[in-house]
Amino acid sequence: MGRTSARARWRAAAAALLAAGIVVGPIAAPAVAEDTIRQQQWHLEAMHASEMWKVSKGQGITVAVIDSGFKLDHPDLEGQFLSGKDFSGSTGGVGSFADGHGTAISSLIAGTGKGNGGTGAQGLAPGVRLLPLKINTGKVGTLVSTDFLDQVGQSIAYAVDQGAKVINISQGIEAVTAFPADVAKLNGILAGARAKGVLVFASVGNGAEHGNLVEYPGALPNVVGVGASDRNGTVTAESDRGPQVAFIAPGMDMISACTSSTGYCKSHGTSDSTALASASAALVWSVHKDWTANQVLRVLINTAGKANDATGRNDLIGYGAVRPRIALTDPGDPGPADVSPLPADAVAPPVAPLPSASSPATASAVPSPAGSPTEVAVDAPSAQPQPKAEKPSGSSSTLPIVAGVVVGLALVAGVVVAVMRRRRKPAAQLQPEVAAQVPPLPMQQPTGTVPPAPPSYQPPVPPEDNPYAR
Repeated sequence: MGRTSARARWRAAAAALLAAGIVVGPIAAPAVAEDTIRQQQWHLEAMHASEMWKVSKGQGITVAVIDSGFKLDHPDLEGQFLSGKDFSGSTGGVGSFADGHGTAISSLIAGTGKGNGGTGAQGLAPGVRLLPLKINTGKVGTLVSTDFLDQVGQSIAYAVDQGAKVINISQGIEAVTAFPADVAKLNGILAGARAKGVLVFASVGNGAEHGNLVEYPGALPNVVGVGASDRNGTVTAESDRGPQVAFIAPGMDMISACTSSTGYCKSHGTSDSTALASASAALVWSVHKDWTANQVLRVLINTAGKANDATGRNDLIGYGAVRPRIALTDPGDPGPADVSPLPADAVAPPVAPLPSASSPATASAVPSPAGSPTEVAVDAPSAQPQPKAEKPSGSSSTLPIVAGVVVGLALVAGVVVAVMRRRRKPAAQLQPEVAAQVPPLPMQQPTGTVPPAPPSYQPPVPPEDNPYAR
């Protein structure tokens, strides 16, 4: 009875949060485009996309995208989507969206660039097919961790049944909010997905400057956790650190298709980098269709841009910067088909304790899409006047530049305990800002959390040794 009543209190607290409207909406400033959308996508040049596309564009591979909804008719994404499914419980179906996050992630993976007169946003693997799977990410209705993890699990199982080889989850919740039984259920689904030959990539989170809290599913076994770097291969200040990081990939000043009035947004975060890691796996798998998930992952690890301190991996960059160009041209030995190259896949994960009256948890009821986009003006392919970027109105006009500050209520023995969620900032404003001051609570983090890097910390991938250029 204790577990049931605790869960009921937790659901009631989340409902009270959202009913009170303590969720900050999007705040986006215009960004002027000096070049075409395609020319602003620096990561494609850095990762030598044009060279890779001579070998592979990801043909024959289905990538499932588990996210907040999708603009299926965006010019850069028309024809790229398979029939998906809505697990969110909201109205509108998979083609409706409360924000542009799912559209942007899809664009980074498989955008065709056909929009804006043929100068739109291209994905790293434009030959793949996308399976759109919609979940509730907290933008619509009430959401608690149980619902989020359940919807993620249902989506993964469905993607496996539909033949997806790669699953992208650019979403996450702080592990301290998760019930052990919910995590165990999702772990079983993840293990089953790997056993059936599927790779799951997930963002590790953007909280390095805000406590570096572990996020699920990015820190779970049988998930490839991805952090973010800038164009020099330097890990971004916000990208979470820890043993859950397997790779880094570009995740700063990213340009992608979205749902803004111009159709394009600028963003940053581990959501974006995860999309590129998923696309990288699809590029390699398209050429080596007889390889298993473990072999594709091993080759990506072996060909990643390593730290220059000669370590095999570290908690900042994982095994290094993902480099599909090297994986395609010089893959090396893919190794055993049935052995995962990630040690954590063979062990049970740490889980947060069950919230109870004697053990209140610092919690967030809303999952965190990683990224803080700004609407981007587009250059037309002709000499006609260019539309100016407009400040979006409403949560569906662009990706959320602020994912939300949530002040939570945990009902503990009749005492209301306030809890706090971090707030996303634009690229030029990475310093934390909170909507309200709350008393500090004990941090009940699972094993594996590492302290955030101090501002003066220099990562082991300096600009003069850019891994994307090697």
